[in-house]
Amino acid sequence: MSNEYTIQQAAELTGISTHTLRYYERIGLLIPVGRLDNGYRYYTDDDLANIRFLSLLRATGMPIRQMTRFVELGRAGDETLDERRALLAEHRDELMQHFEQIQRCLHAVNKKIAHYDGLAVDCSDEDQGYWELRLRGQQLHKVGEPAAGL
Repeated sequence: MSNEYTIQQAAELTGISTHTLRYYERIGLLIPVGRLDNGYRYYTDDDLANIRFLSLLRATGMPIRQMTRFVELGRAGDETLDERRALLAEHRDELMQHFEQIQRCLHAVNKKIAHYDGLAVDCSDEDQGYWELRLRGQQLHKVGEPAAGL
């Protein structure tokens, strides 16, 4: 027998707010959950597993529209397995491209940090203060503004 959870318990167990759980149900991402005699929603262990997977998809940046398509395919039955797999594989490929881009950016940031570390080590104590102030000043620039000396 499956456990039953209130919406508050489901929110705590999945990390998804009660508002989002209601929203997901309203737009069809979640099959309308059961209701107790008092009209309150209750969630089963299967519901929580589905919510956790939806949360994972959302955390990876999958658009709600694509998540909805995935859920609709799942409800259509086993004849949609290939299509569901293809949808997830396409999303995975997009994630991999994004991950590779982030790795390149991280590499560039690490190189710049190493450059600054080298400058700090090569400086005399008097120059050290100058470079620390200069680096702090560069951090104060607004996003999108070019910083001198980069």
